[in-house]
Amino acid sequence: QLQLVESGGGLVQPGGSLRLSCVGAGFSLGDYSIGWFRQAPGKGREEVGCISSSSTDDSTNYGDSVKGRFTISRDNHKNTVFLEMHSLKPEDTGIYYCAAQFSLYSPCVHGAQYDNWGQGTQVTVSS
Repeated sequence: QLQLVESGGGLVQPGGSLRLSCVGAGFSLGDYSIGWFRQAPGKGREEVGCISSSSTDDSTNYGDSVKGRFTISRDNHKNTVFLEMHSLKPEDTGIYYCAAQFSLYSPCVHGAQYDNWGQGTQVTVSS
């Protein structure tokens, strides 16, 4: 059974940094596009960004609100995708989810569908 587990969330001050991890179990993350999403209280889900499968080119795509501050990368040996977040703002607060979609030779795009989701990890940016 395909599982995704996020970790690394927590409380951080504005301007601080966090690194979230998304570990895959039961499948090879390298064959999947991985998307990162977040949901703030009372708001809809927002796509943060994505990374294409390694069989494609590991290219990344980011939402406008996080460009230049967030970076997505993967370590296939650890079957893990990372979301590094810098210059955090209070509006970055929310539950962060990773999601996976099998994808060979096709770059990830904003707005794509994902079939497999993790349980989420809470990020709170506050002084």
